[in-house]
Amino acid sequence: MDKYQLHGAFSWCELLTTDADAAKRFYGRLFNWTLEPAALSTPDMEYTLVKCGGEQQGGIMTIPPAAEGMPPSWGVYVTVDDVDATAKLAVEMGGKVCLPPQDIPQVGRFCVLQDPQGAMINVITYLLRAD
Repeated sequence: MDKYQLHGAFSWCELLTTDADAAKRFYGRLFNWTLEPAALSTPDMEYTLVKCGGEQQGGIMTIPPAAEGMPPSWGVYVTVDDVDATAKLAVEMGGKVCLPPQDIPQVGRFCVLQDPQGAMINVITYLLRAD
């Protein structure tokens, strides 16, 4: 079972930043990453895939309007079997849902959680992958 299907596995890293082009130049050179436009990019949102050794590892994008004012930061995604159930459990355990469960077309369903100490984490259930 791969990281996109294994409940509890770290599966994706994503940079939200104020200057995606500058970030791509910096990280691309720093780590020798291959950077490619994602198929899910739209005129409203450009998303760049980060690849290392030919494998997709994460993405880079400009901070979306819904998160305006947040500082640039890297976020991590953990695969879960059921995003909605995980969000509910997090709240029952004293956590908070910062961005409610929602779908990412052609990717899966995700949400943003905060633990009782204030740390943020993203959880995601991926659509079945063809590869």
